[in-house]
Amino acid sequence: MPQTTPHRAPFRADIVGSFLRPATIKNARQAFAEGEIDASQLRKVEDDAIRASVEQQCACGLHVVTDGEFRRAWWHFDFFDGLQGVERYESEQGIQFNGVQTKAHSVRVVGKLGFGSHPMLEDFRYLKSISGNAVPKMTIPSPSVLHFRGGRNAIDSNVYPDLKEYFDDLATTWRDAIQAFYAAGCRYLQLDDTVWAYLCSDAQRKEIRERGDDPDQLAKIYAQVLNKALEGKPDDLVIGLHVCRGNFRSTWISEGGYEPVAEVLFGSVNVDAFFLEYDNDRSGDFAPLRFVRPGHQQVVLGLITTKNGELENPELIEQRINEAAQYVDINQICLSPQCGFASTEEGNSLTPEQQWDKVRLVTELAEKVW
Repeated sequence: MPQTTPHRAPFRADIVGSFLRPATIKNARQAFAEGEIDASQLRKVEDDAIRASVEQQCACGLHVVTDGEFRRAWWHFDFFDGLQGVERYESEQGIQFNGVQTKAHSVRVVGKLGFGSHPMLEDFRYLKSISGNAVPKMTIPSPSVLHFRGGRNAIDSNVYPDLKEYFDDLATTWRDAIQAFYAAGCRYLQLDDTVWAYLCSDAQRKEIRERGDDPDQLAKIYAQVLNKALEGKPDDLVIGLHVCRGNFRSTWISEGGYEPVAEVLFGSVNVDAFFLEYDNDRSGDFAPLRFVRPGHQQVVLGLITTKNGELENPELIEQRINEAAQYVDINQICLSPQCGFASTEEGNSLTPEQQWDKVRLVTELAEKVW
């Protein structure tokens, strides 16, 4: 294989974003909830934990670092909380995963959508200040995530009687977010998106139809929203899209290969990289990668699972990379874990040591293959 390394993100060895929360953060969050410490004391604990995590990421050989999403309870709700026009509320039940439910939270749109002085801009600035020679990556949910779960019922019809205006504002809000993170110094931004995986699932597609939506039409709408959000993106800003099948306490929601959305997703969405879960049979085969456009777009194969601590066989992972290279140029392929290790503060079922062993496996394999 060619001995090549991309000159910018995504890197041959990359990561999705979240890491297991250390005990110091869990204890501090509990103390904050009980009024024993204030917000500034909690942030100091978070700062120290993030710094240690960044040092560990670099020690594992990564050239990209994240804050582990240590300041968040959820990968998506915490970001939505900072948007204009969005309200979080206690729902009747949590999100149903395979055999387990999340806490009963949800969001709805109660006013005009907008991106203003978002607290995560300062979160990124701190990460950038401690990232050293590594590239700091920010992770936020994709715009489709805000719409999909609640659909029309979660959007105030007095505010948005016409969904076309809603989708226009949704795209503009994310475009403003992208520009704001860029202005804060971000040059590597990842949009986390469970919706594309739902659109690959027969069971989820059935539920979508039952609520009155057309899954194929939604795919086209979401592609348009993403591309509008990406309009005017600076050339030196790399944006990736992580397609996730659900990640909560080592469980999942959707299953099914990428074929139902491959042509629309890979063939038309103008991101720089697709982070794709390929750690088990639920993900399907590599054939849909034939729709990835030749050129600078990268495919980051999530071949190392974050669902458990068992370390993968390096030879089998290398073999799977070769299989994927039958459909997309090897120079457009990178490697990462399949998802974050803790998309919510509860985290997945593995130890911190197993987590870092997985990250080291990614960097060692990338060095060998490329």
